[in-house]
This record gives sequence, C-alpha cells and structure tokens, in this order.
Amino acid sequence: MSSGPPALAIGLMSGTSIDGVDGVLLTVSSFRKIAIEATISVAFSPLLRDQISTLITQQTVDIDQIGQLHARLGHLYADVANQLKTKFSNDDVAVIGCHGQTIRHRPDEQFPFTMQLGSGAIVAQLTGIPTVNDFRSADMAVGGQGAPLAPAFHQAIFTSPHENRVVLNLGGISNITHLPSGCDVVVTGFDTGPANTLLDGWCRQHLKQPFDRDGAGAAAGTIHQALLTKLLSDQYFTRQPPKSSGREYFNPDWLAQIILSKHKFASIAPLDVLSTLTALTAQTVADQLNRLTPSVDTVYVCGGGVHNQTLISMLGERCQCKILTTTELGIGPQWVEASAFAWMAYKTIQRSTATLPSVTGASKPTITGAIYFPD
Repeated sequence: MSSGPPALAIGLMSGTSIDGVDGVLLTVSSFRKIAIEATISVAFSPLLRDQISTLITQQTVDIDQIGQLHARLGHLYADVANQLKTKFSNDDVAVIGCHGQTIRHRPDEQFPFTMQLGSGAIVAQLTGIPTVNDFRSADMAVGGQGAPLAPAFHQAIFTSPHENRVVLNLGGISNITHLPSGCDVVVTGFDTGPANTLLDGWCRQHLKQPFDRDGAGAAAGTIHQALLTKLLSDQYFTRQPPKSSGREYFNPDWLAQIILSKHKFASIAPLDVLSTLTALTAQTVADQLNRLTPSVDTVYVCGGGVHNQTLISMLGERCQCKILTTTELGIGPQWVEASAFAWMAYKTIQRSTATLPSVTGASKPTITGAIYFPD
C-alpha cells in the first residue's frame, strides 16, 4: 500500500540500557522520507531503573509489580509525548508509536512471547492521540523472532544505491542491519550480543559509576585474554541468524557465573574486566561484520555506545570497513530507534506492513502493533 499524506508522528523508545525514554516528533512525507521536528530525552530515576532491572532479571515476578509498572510507564510515556507536541494540537499529530520497556523476550520457547510494559491505553487517553504499541507480537505470531524490527526502517531511510552499508545499534544489546547497495536486495539483521547492558552494570556494581564515560575506564584497563575467550564461547555467538536476545539473557548473573567458574577470573581487577567486556562487544560485532556478503563499505553507528571511544576504537581495529555515525545519514545516533517506531506507527495506521521476514525469520511481513484510540 502506498503511503498517505504527510503527517506528524511521535516515537517513544526505552531500550535494554534502561537509562530513560527517547522521544522524537517526525514529519513523515512518505515511507522513504522523514524529517525530525523535535526531540527529547527523559532519564529514568534510579529507583525506576532498579525496579525495571529487577523485573527483567529475577526468575519469578509479582503480578502486582508488573501491573503497577505497566501503568506507571504509561503515564511517563504520555508525559514525554505531551512535551514533544507543545507547539501542535492533538489534531496535528496522527499517531504515537510507543515501543514500551521490554521485560521478557522469549522467541525460542515452545510458545514464543514478548512483553513490553507501558500502557498504550493510558498514553492515548492522556495525550488525545491514537497510540500504537506491542510492535513485536504480530511478527512472532507468524514464526518470527519479533526482533530486530528497526531494519525495515533502516532499509527505507538509509539504503544507498552506491554503498554497501551496515547500521550498527550499540544499545543495551548490539544489533546490525546489513543494507547491500541497489534496489530489491535482501536485507538481513540480528542481535550480535551484549553491549551497554554488561558495561553499565559492571560500572554501577564495581566502579560506582552509571556508565563508562567515553570508554575511559576500559582504556585504563587491560584485556584479559583468557576471560575474553571464555565469554566468546557462549553458544549464542555461534548461532546462525535469525536470532535475537536481551537483558534477560546477557545480564550481571550471566557474567557472574562465568567469572566465578574459575578462581583466576574472580581476582581480575575491575578495570580489566571492563576492558574485556568492551572487547567482547567489539569482537562479536566485528566477527559478524567480517562475514557479511557483499562486504561492508561503511558502518553507521547509533545508540549510546557511539560515545564510548574505546569501544569504537576496538571495533575499528577488528573490522575491515569505515566507521561513521548515523549523523552522516541525517539522523543523530540517539534518535534512530525512536524515529523507527514513529515511522512504524505511521505505517500501522496506513495498514502497511513494517517487518522484514529476511531479518526476523517470520513466514510473511506483518502490520505491526495494537492501536489504542482516545475518546
């Protein structure tokens, strides 16, 4: 289906780094042309971040906790959306795409499921704007991983007829989208493994810092080769795509089990562990980049990890391509994912599919999300 008339759309994203909500207001002129009108980023309070993290990592959860957090996040997302649209009336904004906060993503179970918190009904009522959420379930219902979803947006907005590109998102989890040059090419993409979720967690627990600013901590440490080899032995890294993962897999407990498995790992200095974890992300990304066909000309990086200069440097040493940020393609690294869900929500209200079976492994493309209408 062709796109509708130009419209304003809001995208709200909080990812596996659990650091806050990024919001964008877009003009969508067509399925292949957008322009960012406004942006906002609202940090989670330490208490809210800890509550989300606990729900993600603990084996058993309290249903009341889930329900309360679902409503609370709905109010927070609505507040962010309302701040974005202060210069516009409700009638000006066609739709809000609210990804929500993932607390479980289980695509490989006997009955696959995914769960994102943040009530779309509350967002719609408090903003007065139709709201799309639960973006991943439709793809999983037809056999897909439900992730990553952003590659369809990357294909529409970032594909070049002259350059073989990869879009690399370094969020809590790292994922890549391979965009070969030309038209009618097969786009692939998948989660390569952990990124900020392990780095941030280690910094908070052992260095009393929220994250490794500019990668300074990793630069001060030394890569522990035996630990890196052990980390790289995890079976996820050798699985063939399509594949997706999350914080419920790569988390501090995963790391602790490995470090405590051998006495010599437990005595490694905290900065050396941080340097090794940074190398883990760089190596697992580079391993996948170097195997892609056709070979990659340029990697365009987005997500919070773009500011970690040590990570970017380690990646450059290990891969055989140029590394830039998505700013070169017209969207700042912080705003790519929120923009993707604004775009997907617009496609949803146009009844147009927004998933790529070549990425997720689904049997067919799907229209993403559930729509909530205000009164």
